Amino acid sequence: MIEKKKVSSEAVVLIGLITAHQDEEQLADYLDELAFLTLTAGGKSVKRFTQKLATPNPKTFIGTGKLQEVKLYMETQGVETAIFDDELSAAQLRNIEKELNCKVLDRTNLILDIFASRARTSYARTQVELAQCQYFLPRLTRLWTHLERQKGGIGMRGPGETEIETDRRIIRDKISLLRKKLRQIDKQMAVQRKNRGKMVRVALVGYTNVGKSTLMNVVSKSSVFAENKLFATLDTTVRKVVIKNIPFLLTDTVGFIRKLPTQLVESFKSTLDEVREADLLLHVVDISHPNFEDHIASVHTILNDIKSMDKPTLLVFNKIDAYQHESIDPDDLVTEKTKRHYTLEDWEQTWMNQQDTQCLFLSALTKENLEVFREKVFEAVKKIHITRFPYNDFLYEEYTGEV
Repeated sequence: MIEKKKVSSEAVVLIGLITAHQDEEQLADYLDELAFLTLTAGGKSVKRFTQKLATPNPKTFIGTGKLQEVKLYMETQGVETAIFDDELSAAQLRNIEKELNCKVLDRTNLILDIFASRARTSYARTQVELAQCQYFLPRLTRLWTHLERQKGGIGMRGPGETEIETDRRIIRDKISLLRKKLRQIDKQMAVQRKNRGKMVRVALVGYTNVGKSTLMNVVSKSSVFAENKLFATLDTTVRKVVIKNIPFLLTDTVGFIRKLPTQLVESFKSTLDEVREADLLLHVVDISHPNFEDHIASVHTILNDIKSMDKPTLLVFNKIDAYQHESIDPDDLVTEKTKRHYTLEDWEQTWMNQQDTQCLFLSALTKENLEVFREKVFEAVKKIHITRFPYNDFLYEEYTGEV
């Protein structure tokens, strides 16, 4: 009997900076997220290095002393991969690799690697490949080496191209080819969206790993892939849903993340078109995450970038089954109540209870408050439906059962 070999996780060190724009608490949260990204990519964080600098070192991102500290640890512990929390320039990447003599990644490269492993359809793979090419082009260091020799002979003599120049030309040609391929797919997807008719379109948006796919499965009774890892869903999924006889299209989109690489925003343009063309957005939030308000702000930033902030939006606070708050001893007169001590009832009485804010709390996993969710979605869809279809009482009765 052949024994299966256990695949060991790749050990990595994580490196981040405390700057004027990023305090210690924020950095700790970012590094937690980076560790989760590393785990999703198949690695394991074994050590974190942080440094306080007003601005990143233009040559090595962190100071030379801290870089030597990282090098010493990696050499003594046999760690061969270092991941930086921010995007590194070509010069920084080259200098750090030369000093550490190991594999060096930044947050953008790590996210692109996860996307490459998660992409299933030809469309998603093309989008990821384009983003990777755009990322690697200014960072070429003999990475895109080619095997065939350049042609020689009469008329071919001269200085020619250096290997790095040839590689740059090859990758530029590849980017051009991928963009052409994506434009063709964009046309096909635009036709698909047009063929859906005038049905109301509802899009699930939100931070990555907040439970959008789980909610999609519960509402549409489908089996979209869902997993407790970042970017489990890359491919856009559309399902027809009927609530109280009113039909609409529900779309599950790729999750957003802080410091989202610009290459991904550009290459995933058509995926984001599903959000742009939606009539109603269901902004799903993981309320069990201690920094969910930062996640909301990050999603709003991206929605603003793609000009979708003015759409009707329902804020759905998911994972209430996992929500926990810190308690204060009634006899403790020193500790001040903060957001960490808020119960769900306390949160409901904050900005979430404003008249212009449509909010609801549920658990897609345990289906708690699911009927309340269905009712609110129904009301929002019905409002759009009536505006779009000024039908008579007979048709209204047919769709909703009302007269």
